[in-house]
Amino acid sequence: MVTTDITLFIQIVNMVVLMFLLNGVLYKPIKNILRERSEKIKGMQENILKFEKNAKQRQEEVDAKMSLASGKAKAALDSARASAQAEGDAKIAKIRAEVDAAKEARLTELRAQIDSARTSLQGDLDGFAAEMAGKILGRSL
Repeated sequence: MVTTDITLFIQIVNMVVLMFLLNGVLYKPIKNILRERSEKIKGMQENILKFEKNAKQRQEEVDAKMSLASGKAKAALDSARASAQAEGDAKIAKIRAEVDAAKEARLTELRAQIDSARTSLQGDLDGFAAEMAGKILGRSL
């Protein structure tokens, strides 16, 4: 059976003293360390959110600048293409005109040769026809 004597009260006092000692030496420092870690982690999370927001903002700025630069490059390319196309068309038109002029000159020269050949053959045609008729008939005309 349990008897209540002075040792019970000494054990109770001993447990209370032990609780205060453990609380002061062990529990409070551990609680402080855990609280500090929690605050540090919370601060780091806030910094991470701030850095992510900053990175997102900078990425949007870079994307906007890239879009603007891409637009400028496309406009410059289109302008260069249009200029090159215009120069090419002008050169092709000039070459066509030269070719057409050379073709007309050659056609005129050929027509003149054809006409001179025709007139020379027309003059020789009467003599040739008489000669052929003479050969066919066997007598001269």
